[in-house]
Amino acid sequence: MSDPEEIYDLKSVKLPYLSGRPLKAFASFLESSAGGVATSNLLNSAGITWLRRQQFDEPPTFTPLAPRGDQPAATSGIPTAEHPQSDPASTPGFHFPTVLDFATAYREGKTTPTAVAERILAAIQASDKADPPLRAFIAVDEAEVMRQAEEATVRFREKRPLSLFDGVPVAVKDELDMVPYPTTVGTSFLGNKPATQDATVVARLRAAGALLIGKTNMHEIGIGVTGQNPHHGTPRNPYQPGHYTGGSSSGSATAVAAGLCPVAIGADGGGSIRIPAAFCGVVGLKPTFGRVSEMGAFQLDWSVAHIGPLAATATDAALAYALMAGPDAHDPISQQQPAPTLQSWNNLDLSDLTLGVFWPWFRHATSDVVAACEALLNQFAEQGAVIREITIPDLEAGRVAHTLTIASEMMQAMSATYGQHRQDHALDTRINLALARRFLATDYVLAQRVRTRLIHNFNQALTEVDVIITPATGLPAPLIPATALPDGDSDLTTLAEIMRYATPANFTGHPAISFPAGYNEAGLPIGLQAMGRHWQEPTLLRLALAAEQIIPRQKPQIFFDLGI
Repeated sequence: MSDPEEIYDLKSVKLPYLSGRPLKAFASFLESSAGGVATSNLLNSAGITWLRRQQFDEPPTFTPLAPRGDQPAATSGIPTAEHPQSDPASTPGFHFPTVLDFATAYREGKTTPTAVAERILAAIQASDKADPPLRAFIAVDEAEVMRQAEEATVRFREKRPLSLFDGVPVAVKDELDMVPYPTTVGTSFLGNKPATQDATVVARLRAAGALLIGKTNMHEIGIGVTGQNPHHGTPRNPYQPGHYTGGSSSGSATAVAAGLCPVAIGADGGGSIRIPAAFCGVVGLKPTFGRVSEMGAFQLDWSVAHIGPLAATATDAALAYALMAGPDAHDPISQQQPAPTLQSWNNLDLSDLTLGVFWPWFRHATSDVVAACEALLNQFAEQGAVIREITIPDLEAGRVAHTLTIASEMMQAMSATYGQHRQDHALDTRINLALARRFLATDYVLAQRVRTRLIHNFNQALTEVDVIITPATGLPAPLIPATALPDGDSDLTTLAEIMRYATPANFTGHPAISFPAGYNEAGLPIGLQAMGRHWQEPTLLRLALAAEQIIPRQKPQIFFDLGI
């Protein structure tokens, strides 16, 4: 076996930190004709020029859609109000109210969707009047929320609820269309008109009776992973309000962690579900590429984009996944999947699982992250899981190639139609898009050759093990610098540390999940990531459920009691 230390090649990136006037000046400079030299230095520091010198002979893979494979023909193992299959109340530590809690309370007449909606609206108002404001939401239509709640209350009164989700509050990232809201994608200039049709994911939630409480905040166009947003306010981490939430699905993670809803919908092109889930101490699932329809999502980064749930618990994530997954006639890519299933997702005997660890990669994080994640890994072993050391080559090439891919696609998406709004973006967005405009067509094709290699490398590793285990992030939620408010900052060094474990699953299309692994001495959550074979989401949810039996959850500093 080759020496893992020799195979591991992922670098830490060292790039300048900028905020305030220097940030504004640098953004303008990069956008000018004179910015070429500075851009060349940044491209070199980020590894772009290094990748241009590498040789990859594989044919390019432009979308990471996996073969259908063999799966059971119908969803199974889905919890119900009558047969929950697990008891979240019996897990250690703080109990987050769950979908099943809401469903049970409504069915037993302990409360109503109308009463819950009133409490949510009051909580959101209070959260945004706090110092600092929570800013979980970009938009909340109170009349629309109450209309939905009252209709659900009538259904329960008449004993005809639509599903387990009827009346359960769910928030939606402002990257997906949802009637009657505009879709801003975190910008100041998009979303001038309300959506006229729900995204498929939203439509499925609405058909199930979910109480859609509003559009959540996000890092502008999803091009960053801290969650900062100068246009709509930067969301605050409910565990430590002075710290970032992670992004780009920042508001969704904030809303779940703060108790405003048990489930929120996020989108993930480079860790944008799993990173905020880790920072905010909740569960975040990025399904297999093509598993969940992208119809109605703003087209930003089509070859790495995934929609999935952020949830208070593994059970809530499983319920939301079961509702969201499956083919959609309006999304051709989603039609090329095997039938979704939750078969054996709640089996807590891990003796049939082999967990793969590439130790140099696993330990390339802060000491508190490594300690918490390694401790949970050892506890999985005590539950019967086999831990096996693996190696995964070409991670550095994969990191750079993902950067080239997602930034190129975002630049094209914004410049082709909205180029006149270049100056209206946040400063960090302007810098990132300015760098992307310096990429070459040959860079994009080279990146897709790397994708082919990386898919092979991860598939090869997954022939030896069932799941690949890493930390979810390279560090806990960073402090929000005073200099970053209100206009934001550019900290590409920290961004690379945050994203260290997240991007391969986007690039290869494999499913991945982040779930709580513990907390550091400051009380900040730490997440563990599990990455599985294509279409094997139940295995990932199973590990998240097993972790909940081990890790005592802690109550966030900011948490709203909805009376459930």
